[in-house]
Amino acid sequence: MTQIHAGRFTAVPADEFVVFLIGMRFNRPLRIRSWLPVLKAMPAMQRELALRPELGCLGVHNWFGRTSLSLQYWRDFACLEAYSRAPEHLHLPAWREFNRGIRNNGDVGIWHETYRVSRSGSEAIYGNMPVSGLAAAFEHHPVGRVGQSAGRRIGARQADETVVEPY
Repeated sequence: MTQIHAGRFTAVPADEFVVFLIGMRFNRPLRIRSWLPVLKAMPAMQRELALRPELGCLGVHNWFGRTSLSLQYWRDFACLEAYSRAPEHLHLPAWREFNRGIRNNGDVGIWHETYRVSRSGSEAIYGNMPVSGLAAAFEHHPVGRVGQSAGRRIGARQADETVVEPY
């Protein structure tokens, strides 16, 4: 079982990092031949990234359903872009295969969103949770070291006033 950290914790990320959301949607679930290669490509890429931390992927969290989502944290945009374009890694061949085989037939949808985030533009809280999200990608600290309120943690307020008594 995953270790639960009782209490309130926060993440202390690097000065700048990238949040990358990538997903797929089964538009026509019965067209298995269309979406199965897309579905199978992501775990292989994530294994490659986990085995090669120097590529810059800091952490991954996945959710599966009709629309599936992978939340990824990257050291910087340069690392993400380099991985996506490198012929020696798994992403570029999968991307080319998708464009060759699926293109615009509508059977399966793919999407991504990329966010460059500064430390001052992010905040996080984890109450009675295992280390996850930004805290898994960066540093995990008791919330009191950074600020009890979201406004204080993100740098929007100097005062550290909470509406609900923290635990």
